[in-house]
Amino acid sequence: MAAPYLERDEERELAIRWKEERDQEALHRITSAHMRLVISMASRFCKFDLPTSDLIQEGHVGLLEAAVRFEPEREVRFSTYATWWIRASMQDYILRNWSIVRGGTSSTQKALFFNLRRLCARLAQGSEALSQADIYHRISIRLGVSAADVEMMDFRLSGPDSSLSTPVSPDDSGNADRMDFLVDDNPLQDEIVEGAIDSERRSSWLMQALTVLNERELHIIRQRRLDDEGATLEALGESLGISKERVRQIENRALEKLKTALLGEHELSAYQV
Repeated sequence: MAAPYLERDEERELAIRWKEERDQEALHRITSAHMRLVISMASRFCKFDLPTSDLIQEGHVGLLEAAVRFEPEREVRFSTYATWWIRASMQDYILRNWSIVRGGTSSTQKALFFNLRRLCARLAQGSEALSQADIYHRISIRLGVSAADVEMMDFRLSGPDSSLSTPVSPDDSGNADRMDFLVDDNPLQDEIVEGAIDSERRSSWLMQALTVLNERELHIIRQRRLDDEGATLEALGESLGISKERVRQIENRALEKLKTALLGEHELSAYQV
C-alpha cells in the first residue's frame, strides 16, 4: 500500500520497458503500484466467504496476466485494462472453490451467479409486489437464461453444501442418510433385462417373418422400412425398372405377409409358453 502512484507518462515508459526489454524492475513497479486495485476488488467479493488473502493472490495473478498482454501504444491507462483481468481471475477462483459442485461454466451462468442476489434484492425492494416466480422470470429475461436456471441457482446460493452421508435428523434411530431419499428415474434392473429380452425376441420374430418374402419384396421392405434413410417409392421404382405405384403395391402385399407371419409366430410362442 506504500507503493507510489504512477503518472501517465511514467506508467507508459515502464510498460514499454517491460514489453520491449522484459525489464523485471519495470514490471515490479507497475504491479506494486496497482496492488491497491487488487485489494479493493478483493473486498467486493467478501460476501462469498472465501479467504481474502487467497482472493488477493488470485487478483495478483490476473494483474500479472494484464501486464503481459498490455499494449501501451493504445494510450489506455493500465488500471483500466487490468481491472478486467483481475476481476476475471477472482471470479474464476470463486467459481472453483465456492462449492464442491462446479457451477457457472458458461458466460450466462457466471453472470447469473454473480448478479442473482443483487437483482433479487433490487426487484424485491421495488414498488411492484412481485411473486417469486415473477422475480425469476424477470431475471431470466435480463440475463438471458431460463427461469428454471434462475430458480436452481437461487436454491444453491441459499445454503451451504450438504453431504449425502449426513443423517436426516440427529436423533434418527434408523441411521437414514440423505442419499436414501434420492430418486432414481432410471429403469430398474429387472425392467432393463426384460426390455432386452423382449427386444431380442421381437428381432428374432422379425427375421423369421422376413423369410416368407420373395427377393423383390425383401429388397423393398429393407429399403423402405428397415433402412435409416428410407428410400422413396420413386427411387425404388427407378432402380427396379417399375413404376412407383407398382412398388407401393408390392410393399403393401409384403407388409400383409409379414403381419400374417408375425401373428402366427406370436400365437405359436404363446401356445408353447
